[in-house]
Amino acid sequence: MAMGRPSQATAVSFPGRLDEGLWVLGNSFFTLYLVRGKTASALIDTGISATADGVIDQLGKLGVKPDYLIVTHPHPDHINGLPALRERYPDARVVIGPGAPEFLSHPKTAAALVAEDRFMSEFLQSQGIRPGRPPIDRPPSVDGAEVAGGDETIDLGGLAVRFLHVGGHAIGNILVHVPSLGALMASDSLGFRIPRIGFFPIFFTGYADYMAAIDRLEALEPRILCLAHQGPLVGQDARKAFQDAREAARSLYEEIRNDPRDEDTIINDLCARFYRDELALYTPENIIGCCRLVIRRSRA
Repeated sequence: MAMGRPSQATAVSFPGRLDEGLWVLGNSFFTLYLVRGKTASALIDTGISATADGVIDQLGKLGVKPDYLIVTHPHPDHINGLPALRERYPDARVVIGPGAPEFLSHPKTAAALVAEDRFMSEFLQSQGIRPGRPPIDRPPSVDGAEVAGGDETIDLGGLAVRFLHVGGHAIGNILVHVPSLGALMASDSLGFRIPRIGFFPIFFTGYADYMAAIDRLEALEPRILCLAHQGPLVGQDARKAFQDAREAARSLYEEIRNDPRDEDTIINDLCARFYRDELALYTPENIIGCCRLVIRRSRA
């Protein structure tokens, strides 16, 4: 499988200013973004329970109480910090994507959210990042959340954010585009970037939709590409990321379609290849499930 030279993340501190009105928060494992206009601000993604207090502290250093908490998609590493953030900022409006409430209501989803949060919290502690609170013991609630479809905008006061609903990676997947800054909060829609080797393709809801999403996002020509893990990419590295993500997905798709072996054998090989470094923050069961979905979407 061709991976190519990985694009290089921009060196940032947390919190770090990327541009006027745009900051990166969290840490390299769980990267969040703050968009701040003259009258309001929006926090994009919520991380996990273990990172929530650190993010709250970072927001405090910036003197910000976010008016919007935007969940790009209802996977544990993007939504499990929501309860703590809602508790701290009770007046903030929560925004989720179409289908997210239904996804979260499934019994298997609830159990996975809790199990993953515990595992990821322990992983961070093993990396010297002390969790700010215990793991969640129940799935996050999105009661009262607003559902944003595609092409809706929010005016933060001289700075407009636009929601994009794209498929391929997850149910309820919404991204945030800030045209005036040339910034795109792409979350996981290009895959999971492992700095040492490149992108791990994660087309969980459909390969064709995933590739179409990459094409659509690339056409926006973002100057700042804000990924959910391992930090943002800027300029040439941002442009190259689309090529890398597209090639990684195409290569893995063709590899799987041309592999006559059974599903479990291929899963074992994929896990041996990818389940390392930054991807080790997820449970083995999670990565096995991810590989199974990618195989099934490739063979559909």
